[in-house]
Amino acid sequence: MIRVTNVSKDFMLPHLRQTTLKGKVLNMFRKSRTIEVQQALREISFDVRRGEFLGVVGRNGSGKSTLLKILAGIYMPTRGGVAVGGKLVPFIELGVGFNPELTGRENVYLNGALLGFSKSEVAAMYDDIVEFAELEESMDQKLKNYSSGMQVRIAFSVATRARADVLLIDEVLAVGDAAFQRKCYEHFRALKKSATTIVFVTHNMDAVREFCDRAILIENCRIVAQGSAEDVAAEYTELFNPQPTAAPPVQGKRRGSGAIRYSEVAVPGLLGDESGLTLGLEAVAEQDVEEPVYSFFIKNSSGAPVLGTNSILKKQATGSLRKGERVRVTWSVPNVFSDGLHHVDLGITDRQGLAVYDHWEEAASFTVVKEEKSPYIVTPDTSLVIVKAGATEA
Repeated sequence: MIRVTNVSKDFMLPHLRQTTLKGKVLNMFRKSRTIEVQQALREISFDVRRGEFLGVVGRNGSGKSTLLKILAGIYMPTRGGVAVGGKLVPFIELGVGFNPELTGRENVYLNGALLGFSKSEVAAMYDDIVEFAELEESMDQKLKNYSSGMQVRIAFSVATRARADVLLIDEVLAVGDAAFQRKCYEHFRALKKSATTIVFVTHNMDAVREFCDRAILIENCRIVAQGSAEDVAAEYTELFNPQPTAAPPVQGKRRGSGAIRYSEVAVPGLLGDESGLTLGLEAVAEQDVEEPVYSFFIKNSSGAPVLGTNSILKKQATGSLRKGERVRVTWSVPNVFSDGLHHVDLGITDRQGLAVYDHWEEAASFTVVKEEKSPYIVTPDTSLVIVKAGATEA
């Protein structure tokens, strides 16, 4: 649906302000250079298949939004080309074209017209738009009296009605309060099931992991990584976390700033049918840390994910730690694992998941031995009842 071939984008930045014709003429004869060329994108190439949900991640200023605007036709590439199949709708700057002197109702019709809907089509979907925005009592007020969150709600609600083969989404999942954000997430889950082709720019790695089939990472205006959502999300997080300078020798791969680190890991080496898994952990703070998030992740011997969670999902307050303080963390998991070897990854991050304090891959391992063998990732306790029914008369 989308083919991007060797796209580069340059912006010309003048260093002298020219407000008169005389100034422009005189500047033509200056020997010193007065225009700087800023490269926003360099040699970007990728394809997006029909129905694919592609994530685009990168630090601020890396060129993500510029790329989306080139795909939308707002910018023209300096070099290279873009081909898009089907109708494209950008969710880039919600509310563009709204008139603050008009009411919310009038702006719905105005924005609908900009998206290509007729007046009768907007009228038919008007009630659904207002219900989604949850602004039934405010639609006859002028838009200038709306809060910024209310304006974004209305813009988002209208935009979701656009008929499109390709959607470009730039951080719009962060609109509104928590309840409205959940509604936005549900909408995009439905879009994914409908096989709409979507290019999604975000800083939220949880959203990348949940929604995206594939992702690309842009750094210094170039694509530096592309592949599975999980791998690219890990690469993105790594950009913000230097390696610890003096890490003790450990099994497995370990990274993170070391502000707080696991110092003890106790895991039973063997699990039988009746025994559950207990992870006994101790961590020590090397610096003051506010509300660290503790997590674990278990995979089988082939590397397939089995299960995992963290203290936020468990709604467990973790408090703050001062330098030198220690904390005990104990996880208990029923034995749903299949027969064989399993590995445990451990993590400690901040609440946003951007600052990684300690990420310890394969910090420990355990072997499961069960009477019931299964080819599947998990083997929970199951029961079976078979009752023979009496024969029916002909």
